[in-house]
Amino acid sequence: MEKFKRKVFYLGGFDPRGVRFYHQMYRDQAARFAQLSGEPVAVSGRRAGPAGSVVSTHWSIDNPQAGVETDYEFLRWEDLVGKVWIRNPLKLGLRSIATYIGHARFMQFGRMKKLRPGPVLTICYPPVLAIVIPLLFALLPALLLWIVLPLWAAALAGVGISALLSGRWLNKLVVPWLLRFTYYHHSLAAGGPGPDLDARLDRFAERIVGEMDEPWDEILFVTHSAGTILGMSVMRRVFERRAGPLPDRFAMVGMGQVVPVVALRTDARWYHADLASLADKAFHYIDLSFPPDGAAYFNVNPLLLCADAHAARVDMLSPRFHLFYDPENYHGGWSNKYEAHFDYLRVGDRLSPLDFISLTAGRRSLDQALAAFRTIP
Repeated sequence: MEKFKRKVFYLGGFDPRGVRFYHQMYRDQAARFAQLSGEPVAVSGRRAGPAGSVVSTHWSIDNPQAGVETDYEFLRWEDLVGKVWIRNPLKLGLRSIATYIGHARFMQFGRMKKLRPGPVLTICYPPVLAIVIPLLFALLPALLLWIVLPLWAAALAGVGISALLSGRWLNKLVVPWLLRFTYYHHSLAAGGPGPDLDARLDRFAERIVGEMDEPWDEILFVTHSAGTILGMSVMRRVFERRAGPLPDRFAMVGMGQVVPVVALRTDARWYHADLASLADKAFHYIDLSFPPDGAAYFNVNPLLLCADAHAARVDMLSPRFHLFYDPENYHGGWSNKYEAHFDYLRVGDRLSPLDFISLTAGRRSLDQALAAFRTIP
């Protein structure tokens, strides 16, 4: 039997952990997929991509029972994330002040709320909690200790207790990560990609275009989280570099889409131009965003944020994670918001036609997977 050959380009989010973390995560989820499906899936080690290891890293996926081979190319920008990843809490606090001043001036919060109210809360609660939680952890112990200690000693003790405990609670509620994410995208909206990221996006587009005429049965450009923002800029570059129409076997998949974070900034004119340029372009775009994911814009078509119509074939779907997880394993609740945002890359307790491993290593083509998913009541 002739094998089905798939090419996957993966562009991830604002995360400094990079390729080693995501390769191991893929291996772990492939093993879970194999256990549930009865289809052994072999995931190779990592190797540098044709454009060099700074641009991308490859691994191969073999599902012999399904007759599928996948070449997986992880598009790398974690080194650029690492350069702007703020570790000093004081510096992060100061940068966050500038961030929210910028958002107050330029973010279309009214329009954002009409599109999807959840992400408005996700953007706005981190600075509030970053102030309230340390203050409570300092104030309550200080007031209690003031009964037996002088005011200055009680105040110092309260500050010490807050320093010990507040960081743990802020991390549990994903406040530092969200502040970093928000600061970065404020800077991106206001100043554009900058020379380093701009050059990297060019290389990503060149890699995708370079594979379009190769003998693949399917080519998927999969973006996740903040990668969905950059993915639209990559697509603009793909169309600039591609002489003819994109092949029918190519599709772009957005998971946990957050494009409005930049697109709804009135000062992000460079990004508005990228989105507007895609309005008359024919390609297949699939958006998988889950309503309970507070960061994602479920049922918000990014191609309509800067245009009144589009030529693309667009499928807007919820991955409906709750159907594929047992209740005790489902990532629900405020303390699991960060983990829920990564469920797009996981396999649940039952297989979905649209889970990440099924899409990238499974026997169904993308259109077959979409059709199968739509039959699920």
